[in-house]
Amino acid sequence: MKTLRCKDVGFDCPGVIQAQTETEVLQLAAQHALEAHQVSVTPEMVEQIKPLIHDE
Repeated sequence: MKTLRCKDVGFDCPGVIQAQTETEVLQLAAQHALEAHQVSVTPEMVEQIKPLIHDE
C-alpha cells in the first residue's frame, strides 16, 4: 500500500491518500488537491510529490 499525507506536501490538511500503486496515489492526490485546495497539479509538482509517497 502506498501512502501520501497531504500535510507532507505542505497543506494544513489531515488528508491521507492510499492506493496500491504510485500512479493511483498521484491520480487521487491530484483530484484531492483540486477539490479540497483548488490547486491543479502540474508535472513539476508531481516530481516533487513522488518522493513523499511512502510504503505502508
